[in-house]
Amino acid sequence: MDSLHTLLKKQIAQAAGGRVVKTNFIALDTLDRRILAVEGVKHLISGGFASPTRAVITLFPEHIPNVSEPVTVLELIGDFPAAWNETDLMVGLKNAGLEPDLLGDLRFHHGRYQIAATGKAKDMLLALERLGTLEVSVEEADLSGEKSRIKTREAVVPSMRIDVVGARGFGVSRAYFQSGIENGKVRLNGQIARSSADIKQGDTLSAEGLGQIEFKRVINETRRGNYKVELEVRK
Repeated sequence: MDSLHTLLKKQIAQAAGGRVVKTNFIALDTLDRRILAVEGVKHLISGGFASPTRAVITLFPEHIPNVSEPVTVLELIGDFPAAWNETDLMVGLKNAGLEPDLLGDLRFHHGRYQIAATGKAKDMLLALERLGTLEVSVEEADLSGEKSRIKTREAVVPSMRIDVVGARGFGVSRAYFQSGIENGKVRLNGQIARSSADIKQGDTLSAEGLGQIEFKRVINETRRGNYKVELEVRK
């Protein structure tokens, strides 16, 4: 974290000198945003998605009214193996020469992987035709209206099992959500899920026809031994 802030200070100094400077993707939970509060320098935090965990920071002098959005969300389309998850995809992208620092959040949505990218990585992704032996196509994702479809929800659950959290998060019965799991329509971090699996902070739960849940955090444990959790629900 110290090296990150040391680099940021150098880039802020460059922006104060009149340049427009763009960082690589940064994990926002490691960033002390107070470092960005510098007189004469403005900044834009861009992650592509609503509520990103990783973002690019564009630093620019105050005489410039605004700067262009540097991050694009792309959609990878292919016949992905059922056993694949986000780690498998990231390994494939790295083997294809894509630098992780130029890639942001990765999310699984309706059978497709969506990934935020900037700079050379965006151009490389758009030109991508294969990941190893897997044929893929890449196009810009349509995220219009995404913010209006996202809700932060607090729920009380007796356990972290995905059938429990998923049913409560999407507002459906546990039996209905369980049937979706049994029919292979639910994925945990991109991988077909089992009802007995637990969900933890940072995990993404996708259900065909219902949407996606990102497990943000456990707020507290109630006196009765239940858990109050914060979920970000996309429909």
